[in-house]
Amino acid sequence: MHTIPRSFFLVVLLIARCALAEDWPCFRGPTRQGVSSEKSLPLHWSSSQNVSWKSEIPGSGWSSPIVWGERVFLTTATQEGASCHVLCIDRRTGKITWDREVLRQVPKQKEAKNSHATPTPVTDGRRVYAVFSDGSIVSLAVDGSTVWTNRDFPHYSQHGLGTSPILFENLLIMSRDGSSEGEDKKPGWQKPWDQSFLIALDRDTGAVRWKTYRGNSRIGHTTPIIADGSANPLLISNAGDIIQGFNPRTGEKIWWANSEGEGVVPSPVVGAGLVFTASGFGKPTTRAVRLGGRGDVTASHLAWEQTRAVSMIPSFVYWEGYLYTVTTNGIACCMIARTGDIVWQQRIGGNYSASPIYADGHIYFLSEEGETTVIEAGPRYKLVATNALDGMVQASMAVSAGQLFIRTAGHLYCIRNRD
Repeated sequence: MHTIPRSFFLVVLLIARCALAEDWPCFRGPTRQGVSSEKSLPLHWSSSQNVSWKSEIPGSGWSSPIVWGERVFLTTATQEGASCHVLCIDRRTGKITWDREVLRQVPKQKEAKNSHATPTPVTDGRRVYAVFSDGSIVSLAVDGSTVWTNRDFPHYSQHGLGTSPILFENLLIMSRDGSSEGEDKKPGWQKPWDQSFLIALDRDTGAVRWKTYRGNSRIGHTTPIIADGSANPLLISNAGDIIQGFNPRTGEKIWWANSEGEGVVPSPVVGAGLVFTASGFGKPTTRAVRLGGRGDVTASHLAWEQTRAVSMIPSFVYWEGYLYTVTTNGIACCMIARTGDIVWQQRIGGNYSASPIYADGHIYFLSEEGETTVIEAGPRYKLVATNALDGMVQASMAVSAGQLFIRTAGHLYCIRNRD
């Protein structure tokens, strides 16, 4: 009888692991809701423990990393925001495969927490699509060559540009919720205006497929999501004063609900037939709106409102009937998703801009100070670990193939279980 070498089993295990590996192609991952199907992810790490590699990233930017296969993509801006770059990093080694200056821009107004490369890029594995603070959009092949550039929708906002693009079928979709660049800066910021819109570009050519104005609204930085339903998909997007549902294929506005506030940052999530949003500054409120309406659904489809522990920057996580949030000053909260009732609330320390993620029974909260608090998902607060890295963090982490990718102000970390 022949003995099968141990290396054979290792290869089989590696192939099986790769088959189960999940790409993280856009802001908040494959579900666009910060939920990963990965198993056995790291729960413990430090600047010296379970770090696969740490790579220096030139320039500055708060776009989150995205992952496709063996490639990690990031955007950054150098020369005080004037030079816009897309980077490709080898996920195995952390080495920068290519760094392309894709365009130059004239840096405009932004908040101190924002950057000139905040929108997270998106990829379909064939192309990478990136957006910069002046509103320019660029499509690149995975070798770094430019396929097309669209600069037809210049952007201005008192806060800068924070929303990220998404892909749907053959479209690249994003929202543009800015404010007036004129002498009077209040329209669109402190006063509602009718100039905000959503656009869809042909992903192959960059040509405009549709453009839809919101109606009266104010500044927002949220990234749209698609509610499941292949026959009748729904694009959900919110901004200052408004939550809206659109036909993603045509841009038709299907329903809307009032949500008073401006400077909205948390992106919407869906679950249990509801869409969950935060209203921004002015009257901070977490809201749940039932799906399925048409026209103005403010009165008919509002499921609940909650004014305690409202997230102003990080997006939510929905998982198995519970909604998890964290405030900018470090109060984590778990709510019953169908009612908005708080089941636990815990100060976890630190300040927060990055959105939390769910993976393998755990919620990961990543603070601006570089510390990740890991808890068990569920109706009781149970701390699993706190893990510190060096450097300021505002980008959300990415998850793929058993690895966590965390961007700090100057570096990209790859975290994995060393065993």
